[in-house]
Amino acid sequence: MNILFNQKFRITVGCAALLLVSLASSHLYTQLKTKQIAQQDNFFTQQENFTPFKSQIFLTSNRIFDKQNDFSSQQNLLAASAPYPVVDEFKKYKFSINGSQIVTPVKLPSSKVNFNQKDLLTVLVNTRRYFQDYSSEDPDILRTGMLATQGVTVPDVINTLNFMIVVLKEDIANNRATRLQDPKFINSNFRVIKWTAYNPKDKKQKQLRITKYAVFTHPGSRKKTSTFNTPIYSLKDNSNNDKFYTRYTKQDVLSGIYEPGGREFGKVTSLAYLTRNGLEEAIMEGTILINFTDGYKAFFNVDRNNAMPYIRGLKATAQKRYWYFREVDAIKGYGYKIDAKISIKPGVTFAGDVLNIGLGKVIVIEHTKAGRKYLQMGVLADTGGAFLPNLYQLDFLAGIFKNKKEFGQNISQLPEYATAYFLVKK
Repeated sequence: MNILFNQKFRITVGCAALLLVSLASSHLYTQLKTKQIAQQDNFFTQQENFTPFKSQIFLTSNRIFDKQNDFSSQQNLLAASAPYPVVDEFKKYKFSINGSQIVTPVKLPSSKVNFNQKDLLTVLVNTRRYFQDYSSEDPDILRTGMLATQGVTVPDVINTLNFMIVVLKEDIANNRATRLQDPKFINSNFRVIKWTAYNPKDKKQKQLRITKYAVFTHPGSRKKTSTFNTPIYSLKDNSNNDKFYTRYTKQDVLSGIYEPGGREFGKVTSLAYLTRNGLEEAIMEGTILINFTDGYKAFFNVDRNNAMPYIRGLKATAQKRYWYFREVDAIKGYGYKIDAKISIKPGVTFAGDVLNIGLGKVIVIEHTKAGRKYLQMGVLADTGGAFLPNLYQLDFLAGIFKNKKEFGQNISQLPEYATAYFLVKK
């Protein structure tokens, strides 16, 4: 009887213990599951908060209506500390940079800012129009570039263009020196962000290298002659469907494949014949002003290339990349196609890395001239193969020149290196 009681007691105690363990396990599981769900909810909330916004910009007259959500202060802090992924011309990742080491908030030095008022207004208006007309066709311009690490957005860039256009128009209408030349006005109305050069091959370089480009005038002929024997061609509209031209190097083209008797004769349009030097300068600068032997003159701008990369350090005549041209009505800068390119002006235009810096950035360069600080303002409204990627150089559009000698005399007054600043409307 005592044995039977003990067995029942042990069974009862065992069942109670199992019940307690089961209840404890269930409670612990519920707590863990609740915590896990909370963590997942927090994770997805963060993902929603930090998913990059796709700007939806609507432009009506001179006003911008931006549907993009404002960045929170926390997001700005995270953006500033986050590394920026630098891409090449095919938008493939190359390396990352610490944004806070490349771009930092400062004040503009107290010297007059130099530029031609009407020319700057023209480039500002034309650049804003490009955003207005082609933002859906050219998503590359919705890249803010490295200034995203300072919380700068594409709408900020457009607002900067808008404000400057209004100020310039008012000042020009009142026949007065524009307020945009006054560093006090700039520091009051704009964020000034210093750009420290980043050159992977020269980590000691801090200032930007300022190269110069130009439009050269060249004599040319409608027909091939012994003097003018190097052609520039234009692609026909149907070339987008049959990209035959991507198979041929510059050397193939100059061997005569498009000339009578050549294997691709009739597939392109002959625009003009130049000297070989004229062709290389036209390709290098992007635009050429041809004075034809019959008295006609016109600008011609690069249109499309054969999709072969530009090789830095290789001499021009050995490059495989070849550019096809179109006749245009002005000097042309950036654009995803020839008919969309921005009309630009010398003295107020910079060419640079549009993908990693961003189209439409207003830049002031500072250098010392005759012992005095000199400030020059321009717009990033052009690009080129040498700038993808390139965070240590800008190319300054110097002007239209008859020859290299005249060009050299002009640019001897310009700096080789300069400190650069971005201006962003507050």
